[in-house]
Amino acid sequence: MGGAISLLAVNFIVAQIFVVAFLVVAAKSRSGRPAIWIAACFAVASLAAVFEAVLPFSPFPRLFAIAAFASVLGGFSLLRVGLGLLYQVPARPALLAAFFIGSVIVDLLIYDLPRGTLQHAFFYQMPFFLIQAWSASAIVRSRRKNYADRILLWLLMLSAAYYLAKIYAAVAAGAGRTAADYVSSPFALISQALGAMLIVGTGLAMLGVMVKDIIDDARASSEIDALSGLYNRRGFMERLAPMLERRGAENPGALILTDLDHFKQVNDSYGHHAGDEVIRRFSCLLHDLMPSRAVAGRLGGEEFAVFLPLTSLSEARVLAHGIRAAMASMQIDGLPDNATVTASFGVATVVVNEPLELAMRRADKALYAAKAAGRNRVECAETPTHVVKPAVPHWVGRS
Repeated sequence: MGGAISLLAVNFIVAQIFVVAFLVVAAKSRSGRPAIWIAACFAVASLAAVFEAVLPFSPFPRLFAIAAFASVLGGFSLLRVGLGLLYQVPARPALLAAFFIGSVIVDLLIYDLPRGTLQHAFFYQMPFFLIQAWSASAIVRSRRKNYADRILLWLLMLSAAYYLAKIYAAVAAGAGRTAADYVSSPFALISQALGAMLIVGTGLAMLGVMVKDIIDDARASSEIDALSGLYNRRGFMERLAPMLERRGAENPGALILTDLDHFKQVNDSYGHHAGDEVIRRFSCLLHDLMPSRAVAGRLGGEEFAVFLPLTSLSEARVLAHGIRAAMASMQIDGLPDNATVTASFGVATVVVNEPLELAMRRADKALYAAKAAGRNRVECAETPTHVVKPAVPHWVGRS
């Protein structure tokens, strides 16, 4: 009995550590609500260790045995809710509640059956198998399939298989004839030891999924320009790197550089609030008009860039003209009705094996030409017949 009681204590302590860990995650990430539900899962399920430890010494063993069963199943039900929120595959509350209540009623009905029989073991373990499989199905049905999600999926499937195996183990190893006998049975020692391993493994996997979300969010935040909602300079270049690596041999893509015309005058005449609104509206225009496969970024101030993979110069020029015309006709909050804000554009193709720096330089020269010719224009850079790579690659763009 001492060994099983010790493992019950360890399981309880481990569960409380996970409760604290998930509450910390809830305070730090967008996975707040799922983390709270999963913290509640560990808190509720850990009560089973208390009930099972008290059970052999209580004059009311039935009460504590049912409570231990209900707390574990209740914890797993909360886990299904949390994973449903995390993976956007919510469980139906009515169905989950009916499953929980029905399983507890079945446990009450089989309480007086000898615990070492197949009949008792089957009906006792089956709800745990079903709820773990149900939780795993949330990941299977979701669109998220990164390595952390796959690890969690396999651990949940292993947990489900563990409860199926316990049906046989309860009969083969002997679970005692009554609930009070369970803690001193060989089966209890095996069950608690394996259970602790699965608790730790699954808990760490769920923490891994949520910590990855925190890291991904932090990285995304560092690559997004807060005012425009587009990629900043760093994010723009990061997104272009893999696209250029797999670009087509015949037509890598096209690059558009654009500047808002006389933007300093907008700030000086109407205030920075109006200037910020111009940036936001132009950014929305870029986002709405560019193809879904394109990447847009605010490189700084009033300078923007759009990369169009597998796009010809003529197609990019048409898009630039469309954006130019839409901007010139746009009414912007904070500006007088007769005030217009225009933009100038430089367009260049990225030729085969050309470093992005060279294409940026040519697009930048075309943009200067558009401004020199009177602004609110689109100018295209000449496509080179051959590429001479610079000795020291560097970013080309105006500060």
